[in-house]
Amino acid sequence: MKRNLSLNKITTSKEPEIKVKELSSPNQKIDGTSSRVPGTLDDGEPKNDVVTKIKKIIDAYQKSMSLEVGTTPHDVVKETRLYRLLHYKTTFHVPIRPPVLIVYALINRSYILDLQQDKSWVGNLVKQGFDVYLIDWKTPSLNDKYVSFDDYVNVFIDDCIDFIRNKSSAEKITLHGYCMGASMSAMYCSLHQHKIKNLVTLAPVIDTSKDNTVISNFAKHLDVENIIDSMGNMPPELLQTCFSALKPFKQGVNKYFSLYEHINDKRFIENFLRIERWLSDIPPIAGEAFKQWIKNIYQENLLVKNEMKLGSDLVNLSRINVPFLNIVANEDHLVSPDGSAELNNLVSSKDNRIMRFPTGHVGLIASSYSQMNVLPKTGRWFFLRSDV
Repeated sequence: MKRNLSLNKITTSKEPEIKVKELSSPNQKIDGTSSRVPGTLDDGEPKNDVVTKIKKIIDAYQKSMSLEVGTTPHDVVKETRLYRLLHYKTTFHVPIRPPVLIVYALINRSYILDLQQDKSWVGNLVKQGFDVYLIDWKTPSLNDKYVSFDDYVNVFIDDCIDFIRNKSSAEKITLHGYCMGASMSAMYCSLHQHKIKNLVTLAPVIDTSKDNTVISNFAKHLDVENIIDSMGNMPPELLQTCFSALKPFKQGVNKYFSLYEHINDKRFIENFLRIERWLSDIPPIAGEAFKQWIKNIYQENLLVKNEMKLGSDLVNLSRINVPFLNIVANEDHLVSPDGSAELNNLVSSKDNRIMRFPTGHVGLIASSYSQMNVLPKTGRWFFLRSDV
């Protein structure tokens, strides 16, 4: 017969059982007294230091809006009610051709691509010698609620490209988009390929059937018709709520612990506050365009099926045959890496390459890692397909 022995019940006459008192504080001794130095917290940090750090955090947030962003020198060469076209100044006597047009997303602000001097995507490309332009989307009003992707792609982007071609006397340009801007760049290239020499996408939203991110699940179950019919445009408050749910601990309590720990590191604080500013700087999105984005791309996956229409034009990604580079972040929690990578399988380009990097959606374009790893390889790809 087997016997079940419980070790915590075994005692002997020589060694009586000892009951250990549970300590209520890491500084409390077994006898109940405290080893904490007066004037400190349980972790030994002086109370005065804690108060000083908290005051510094409050002061830093109050000054955050005064931190400069988008500082790479540029001219506004074209402006309409819904966008500005920026042309970055080069120190090269003859910049590398063809010109590069960066198409940003309709969500948040484009200065994430020029966040600060040592983490600027556009600044790095300019230093490499490229002739860089960027479309900086402006805030739509309620009068713009019927502005659609047909307008953004076939009118606004097309007008900017024609302006650049005329200004630079270039027959074709390199089209370079980020996130939603990358998706719009692919749409444009499929319809107006005769104006494009190279297509370069960063984290494009393409195949949403492979996208299990929080944003994708949110979008697939969103009653977008009701929201837009009621609100006119997509309100920024609802977008902010969605973004806050992406990584609630990291975006909430944890980031403030990190800020507290690094409050005396000026470079860390300034970068942290610039990112915070960008995360909260969310404009509304034109109602009709947002409706198409949710219904056609996330809910119906029409882009990958080559069934999406812009006006009377059918977007067929298989028409794209220009040199193509797709840059994907393997740790992206906003856009599915696998959904982005599918674009390489949909285009017909013979010169077809994908680069994948172990970083996130923002880290791909606004980090030290990006400056040291992503941009040198991107610039090299650009240069090898330039007119030099």
